[in-house]
Amino acid sequence: MPIQVLPPQLANQIAAGEVVERPSSVVKELVENSLDAGATRIDIDIERGGAKMIRIRDNGCGINKEELALALTRHATSKIATLDDLEAIVSLGFRGEALASISSVSRLTLTSRTAEQAEAWQAYAEGRDMVVVVKPAAHPVGTTLEVLDLFYNTPARRKFMRTEKTEFGHIDEVVRRIALARFDVTINLSHNGKIVRQYRAVQKDGGRERRLGAICGASFLEQALEIEWQHGDLSLRGWVVRPEALNTALSEIQYCYVNGRMMRDRLINHAIRQACEDRLGGNMQPAYVLYLEVDPHQVDVNVHPAKHEVRFHQSRLVHDFIYQGVLSVLQQDVVPELPISEGAQEESARWQPENRVAAGQNQFNTVPVSPRPERATSVSPVPRAPSSSSGGGYSQGSTTWPHAEPGYQKRQGALYQKLLETPTQKERVPGDTVEEPSLEGHNHSFGRVLAVLEAHFALLENAGTLRVLSLPIAERWLRMAQLTPGEDKLRAQPLLIPVRLKMDSQERQVVEAWQGLLASIGIECQVDAQHVTVKAVPLPLRQQNLQNLIPELVGYLAQQTEKNLTRVTRWLSGNLLSEHTHWNQSQAIALLAEVERLCPQLVKSPPGGLLQPVDLRSALDALKHD
Repeated sequence: MPIQVLPPQLANQIAAGEVVERPSSVVKELVENSLDAGATRIDIDIERGGAKMIRIRDNGCGINKEELALALTRHATSKIATLDDLEAIVSLGFRGEALASISSVSRLTLTSRTAEQAEAWQAYAEGRDMVVVVKPAAHPVGTTLEVLDLFYNTPARRKFMRTEKTEFGHIDEVVRRIALARFDVTINLSHNGKIVRQYRAVQKDGGRERRLGAICGASFLEQALEIEWQHGDLSLRGWVVRPEALNTALSEIQYCYVNGRMMRDRLINHAIRQACEDRLGGNMQPAYVLYLEVDPHQVDVNVHPAKHEVRFHQSRLVHDFIYQGVLSVLQQDVVPELPISEGAQEESARWQPENRVAAGQNQFNTVPVSPRPERATSVSPVPRAPSSSSGGGYSQGSTTWPHAEPGYQKRQGALYQKLLETPTQKERVPGDTVEEPSLEGHNHSFGRVLAVLEAHFALLENAGTLRVLSLPIAERWLRMAQLTPGEDKLRAQPLLIPVRLKMDSQERQVVEAWQGLLASIGIECQVDAQHVTVKAVPLPLRQQNLQNLIPELVGYLAQQTEKNLTRVTRWLSGNLLSEHTHWNQSQAIALLAEVERLCPQLVKSPPGGLLQPVDLRSALDALKHD
């Protein structure tokens, strides 16, 4: 066979073999393009596990009409232009192969509009030569990519696809990883017309634990230790679970990111496992969500077809840095907090991690750490480790460590407390005006749950103040919000076994009169000669005893002189049995997250009986000494 140039479609299909492994690969590439376009909201619609349809819609900057045809051309990208750009990649995509490869194995339609354009334009490739056709369309500012019938023209690839449930599971996992990488972006995931995941954007300075708990679970949130570690151009932050609290479910949570790019990096995993090995039992793996920031010139992201791996120019330096950061926070967690005098603290021997033979000399072992580090006085649901300053911190061969200075942890004042909670990322220049960190993010939250009191009340901390919240009252407000229909009726969930209730003629007349209003809140009833059959109820009523609740509701409706939806939802929210007789901290955190999401007005204007401030002034005054 003579040497010849491959047709464009065949060349793109060969490239798709590396880029498009399964539907989740398509979702990853397209969502990363949306993030590169500056999107703050991304809606992902999936049908039949991605085999039938994948639609990604964002509110990014969009693509000009003149560039739409180029967008579907292979090796066309706006991310890089020169070799220097390739050596310092800061975007998620850069090869310009994704759209061309995906369009060669599916029916892809690209619709986009920029803010400068008066109308949107739609592009799609067709034919053996992948000719791009552009036509006008209706679309807001942003981009929508629709991928239909994935692998329809490559039957061999389609045969290797798994079941719909399995493929969607991979998509769900990709979306989880992306949601953990970008807390500032709202991401919605739907499957076969049903919303499966809703990750709402959170404030930069607060609320991260809410999304972390939603993705990784309450047990991860309870057992996680927060890391803030920095040296020069290296920065490590995130969470690692206490080794003693690990179980099979938690050990599966291993998410690491390098400069915002999700990775499956063996070097990072090895460093974390080595730091935890003395406390890991059996074959357990460490659980973590970690974000590593490196100088883009010191990392090569162009070493894997799907960009799942990277290569560090100073791999041992990075390994030792991660090892030291994780080991430090674990050491602080196990040391009991005992009051010791300042003189005894200065004279005590300082702990150093021993060198590891496999990695050679550990240049970070010169970092002195107090064997009994003092903690910040603020209480946080996720403990924090003190971070190193990049300017005046430690360097190779140096023994200077700011946290070991005499009286460092003894300094008082609101500014110092906030600096502990928000570690500095760069050295301050003397004489500069110091601005206190903004606490605006707390305005959208009740605060942090410190403890549960008497099984029904949550102790909250917000901006240095303490408040007590009634969990049953908060749950009642949440149910009322869940039972209040918006623009559409509440979605009724069919009962596996309909509830058939015998009622007299007067009760059946009440049900018939209120049937429309009940349907608007998701309660679907059918009335016959002697019975009322409840076929569907909204989500808050699924776990209730409907045999008792529905007759009580009918009795309440019979006493009403007018049809008032608010009164009905208020009655229902007050008469539903709680799922919790004794609340714990994880349940309180989950409840408040839902209340803040569905009832933001309660945060700004709490009703009576929900919140009560706690006055600590008298206790603090009693502890002060002249």
